[in-house]
Amino acid sequence: MDISGASAIVTGGASGIGAASARLLAKRGAKVVVADLQEDKGQELAKEIGGAFCKVDVTKTEDIINAVEMAKSMGPLRVLVNSAGIGWAQRTVGKDGSYDSAANLDAFKKVIAINLIGSFDCIRLAATAMSVTEPLAHGERGAIVNIASVAAFDGQIGQASYSASKGGVVGMTLPIARDLAAIGVRVNTVAPGLIDTPIYGDGDNSEAFKANLQKGVLFPQRLGGPEELASMVIECITNSYMNAESIRVDGGIRMPPK
Repeated sequence: MDISGASAIVTGGASGIGAASARLLAKRGAKVVVADLQEDKGQELAKEIGGAFCKVDVTKTEDIINAVEMAKSMGPLRVLVNSAGIGWAQRTVGKDGSYDSAANLDAFKKVIAINLIGSFDCIRLAATAMSVTEPLAHGERGAIVNIASVAAFDGQIGQASYSASKGGVVGMTLPIARDLAAIGVRVNTVAPGLIDTPIYGDGDNSEAFKANLQKGVLFPQRLGGPEELASMVIECITNSYMNAESIRVDGGIRMPPK
């Protein structure tokens, strides 16, 4: 699919995998809306790539609509990358046997609200806009890529909410792809392994932590780069025969229980 001159929305686009994806989309000629809560980083990236920034909380439908409308003003909307997400770690039960020490239910709901429901809200609204764009060859109108995680398959201790949210993203990929086939929109999901993003922090302690993490990677034994993940995102967008797939990009890692 040729995305030159089209518009694209990247949620969580101000940093990490989202920012790398936004840069590659811009290199391919797309006009990118960086949709994020981080205004300073988002504005800076948008200026760098000749795109636009839209402050978006993916749990707020009106914010998503604002991003969609902004994208439509820049060109036909043909791309959505769902990269916004948060992590949370907590044990399901506490150590003292009290109900109060059990996992925080509000925290569980928040992760689901952002990672899963937010992704679906973005899909349903962006796909609505895509449905009325002029079709390309073979009736193609657009492509959507969700960012899940290997935690969808290999969830570790404490990752119940995160794994549930990412597992939900994987689980809805096929039915949504089947649904959106009627309007010529493809849907794929990319599941990253251990990617070197700002989530791990900076400094000596951060580097030591990452060095320990990468021991479980099969080959190459290191953390992945955001650009390596973004290249798969772009392939899912531009390869018109990629549809309804969930693809691990993880160096062969299979996460242990903890």
